[in-house]
Amino acid sequence: MNTVKLYGTLGCHLCDIAKQEIVNSHNNPKIEYIDVAENNDLFEQFGEKIPVLEVSERFLYWPFSANQIDSVINTIRKGENNTRRYLR
Repeated sequence: MNTVKLYGTLGCHLCDIAKQEIVNSHNNPKIEYIDVAENNDLFEQFGEKIPVLEVSERFLYWPFSANQIDSVINTIRKGENNTRRYLR
């Protein structure tokens, strides 16, 4: 698991902060940035909730920290990702 998805949009200052939290995480994942404004379905799903981080079908909704990102990644690495979970 080397990549996380960050759902956001241009001009979202919280998305910039979220990206920095990902960079600060100890697991150093690659970031796939997805602009929800470019996809109506994603905008409907995440538009009012951005930034949203997806890690192996688990979603972290803002606010989240580098420690929380690490916790989710470490849990997934231990093989405990059999079900989709939504974290807040």
